[in-house]
Amino acid sequence: MNTLELNGSTLSIHDFVDAVNSTSTRIVLSESAKQAVIAARNTVEKWVANNEVVYGVTTGFGEFANVVIPPGELEELQENLILSHSAGAGVWLEREVVRGMMILRVNALAKGHSGIRLETLETLLQFLNLDIVPAVPSQGSVGSSGDLVQLSHIALALIGKGSILMENGEVISSKTVLQENNIKPVVLKAKEGLALINGTQMMCSFGGLSVEKARKLANIADISGALSLDALRGTDRAFDERIHKLRGFSGQLQTAKNLRELLSGSQIRESHRTGDDRVQDAYSLRCMPQVHGASRDAINYVFNVISTELNSANDNPLIFPDTNEHIEGGNFHGQPLALALDFLAIACSELANISERRTERLVNGALSNGLPRFLAKKGGVQSGMMIAQYTSASIVSENKVLSHPASVDSIPTSGNQEDHNSMGSISAQKAWKVVHNLQIVLAIELLCAAQAIEFLRPLRSSPQLENVMKLIRRVVPAAENDRIIHHDIQQVIALIESGLLDNILSD
Repeated sequence: MNTLELNGSTLSIHDFVDAVNSTSTRIVLSESAKQAVIAARNTVEKWVANNEVVYGVTTGFGEFANVVIPPGELEELQENLILSHSAGAGVWLEREVVRGMMILRVNALAKGHSGIRLETLETLLQFLNLDIVPAVPSQGSVGSSGDLVQLSHIALALIGKGSILMENGEVISSKTVLQENNIKPVVLKAKEGLALINGTQMMCSFGGLSVEKARKLANIADISGALSLDALRGTDRAFDERIHKLRGFSGQLQTAKNLRELLSGSQIRESHRTGDDRVQDAYSLRCMPQVHGASRDAINYVFNVISTELNSANDNPLIFPDTNEHIEGGNFHGQPLALALDFLAIACSELANISERRTERLVNGALSNGLPRFLAKKGGVQSGMMIAQYTSASIVSENKVLSHPASVDSIPTSGNQEDHNSMGSISAQKAWKVVHNLQIVLAIELLCAAQAIEFLRPLRSSPQLENVMKLIRRVVPAAENDRIIHHDIQQVIALIESGLLDNILSD
């Protein structure tokens, strides 16, 4: 069994995604993290014993910050916080997203600036290691004060008053699951409810999972684009390194390099090197380095933002045991994530847009340089890939709507105490949807490009692209007759998700 040790400072997106997807990975706290958590907790207990006025510890929340709570009601204060903030609506979040939220919350608390008890944090770890995933509604966060609503539903499960989402989709009482696993419900002490729910973990979980997938899909876009270009008998001359050095963007340079590598040694390219009266290809082929590269640079920017947020303390107030201080601030505000995730949606939407245009060229007999209309062997009695392009067109249009930024909006909450909110939760869920939509569009392009290559046989593409063809043909045979294309699309999506195409390109 693999072990992931969390210390609040060194979690990578790669390790995060692996831990989300691998329930066999045991997640633990480092010894230094344990000591930091204990030190912060001791500080909180000292304040409580001395009847100090500390926001969220001995006071109410939000607009009730000026209400001092008597010592005998501090536990009730924290439980009431969880009960009242568990106000979510909508469909349940995906289990993987919730697992990600729990991992990220543990990592944030492991920094030792939130004041939670070690035993409470270890109960959250028990949930993770037993793959107990709370049922968390998708709607309700405004992306500031953190993802209060969604994190409250996780905390609700810890105290035995929430619900658990099973792998089969069934939802059962967390009290029942706690009993079955001999886990005592958490009794929240001073500051603990606030420590569990003040953070950006839903936004960040969506962000980490989405950007890791987007990075891989950027390579898949280069692969599908190269296969389409060869099928359309385009030229690789536009990918000459000298062109791209004169502009200098790193993503553009990387995409051009990928395309040169993918197309090197193609018999198809050599077959039309002379006597071709075309001077240059359409933008969707010629400008892949510029378009894919810009999206690649945007994705890398988002990757860096999420990498920072993974290891951040985003509670309020933050506790500094060394100086016996608490400082009220706003690290829970989701603006950095909101902007970045809107950007991610736009970047991935553009990869899908240009992919769909290449698919259109493959199936359009007026644009395909001699390929059969709709890639049908018997056009007329067969429709070939006609409707696959419809699906792609539908999805890219959906993406355009989803790419409208959520981060430019704000609406006040908590009696106007919280008068600017990031709406990063909406940015995050939109980005997640766009990334998954991109995967479908690329699968359709791969399916169509592979079918187009068949019409150019016996000529062969490059060794790299022939490897792509082999992988596609393992799951989807060449189309001799019309068949249910939905099944083919799903098979190519599964191929992309398997990671087998990830090895086509060298790093």
